[in-house]
Amino acid sequence: MGFVLLCLLAALTLFARTAAAQSATTGAPDANPGRPTVSTPATLTPVGYVQFETGVLNARHSPEFSSRFAFNEVIKFSVASRLELLASAEPWVHYTVAGHTANSPAEVFVGAQAIVNKGEGATPTVAVSYFHRAYDGGAPELDFGSPANSLLLLASADVKGFHYDANAIFNELVDAQVRRAQFGQSLSISHPIGGRFTLSGELWHFTQPFLRDHAIGNLWAVSYAARKTLVLDAGFNRGLTGTSTRWEAFVGFAYLLPHRLL
Repeated sequence: MGFVLLCLLAALTLFARTAAAQSATTGAPDANPGRPTVSTPATLTPVGYVQFETGVLNARHSPEFSSRFAFNEVIKFSVASRLELLASAEPWVHYTVAGHTANSPAEVFVGAQAIVNKGEGATPTVAVSYFHRAYDGGAPELDFGSPANSLLLLASADVKGFHYDANAIFNELVDAQVRRAQFGQSLSISHPIGGRFTLSGELWHFTQPFLRDHAIGNLWAVSYAARKTLVLDAGFNRGLTGTSTRWEAFVGFAYLLPHRLL
């Protein structure tokens, strides 16, 4: 699986060079990646532009599976300076459960994010977002589950050269006919490490109401801004509790289409 990730990283580098040549001739604004952290930025993507956040994730040792490899895609489109529409999906998942290997699509989510207060510098931007699960493909889920409905309170700001994204998460989980509330918190802190590279560290926590336990993780990632419209990323996540997914490795990119639709 490591070889697959290396091949994908090489392909992303080739894509970066092609996209760089295209974006260099345009006056497109900067991309605003939400991946690869669990935390979502309170700030929105540039108004009128479509942003794609694409990646792969390889996970090992979870309560629901022994291994899981998936492609993931998030599409964002800000229709106004305070309103963004979103769609998220995992179109293909390869997994092993109890020695049985299979392929399946996972969930599709649709939602929106709205800014409540626009901040600047150390004054945080505050936003709320809502997601609804529009489709459930039945693939095994990561340790924090797959909410039928999700409400997030988000805050982002820059303090003394560091950027943070903090989220409070309220989910509705469904198992058969039983519905339970799930609560989560995440904090991501990032800092430039020279040139176009940025290092991110994150702590996140989710309750697990059906397991009567908690999932806690520690995520580290590095990103590279190949151009204003293209940001590459790679990193890993380490689960810190017995019911957390033990290891996750990921690679991907965020690409802002350089041509405005609105």
